[in-house]
Amino acid sequence: MEVSRITARGQTTIPKRIREQANLSEGDLLSFEIEDDHLLVHKISPNRDGYLHAVSEGLNEWVSREDEDAWRDL
Repeated sequence: MEVSRITARGQTTIPKRIREQANLSEGDLLSFEIEDDHLLVHKISPNRDGYLHAVSEGLNEWVSREDEDAWRDL
């Protein structure tokens, strides 16, 4: 079992062993679902879905130091 703490901003780190076993890399997209009392996390392959690929490219627009500074206290 691996454990990770959630920060005040709702962020967490996926433990290295889990990232390696799930073949997760920087920039991968994940989907989240609740099923009964379980949290399900799925890796999404944007190359298989044009819409998701377009969305992921658009989200990169908001990844900058200035954006992080602007959104930090919200």
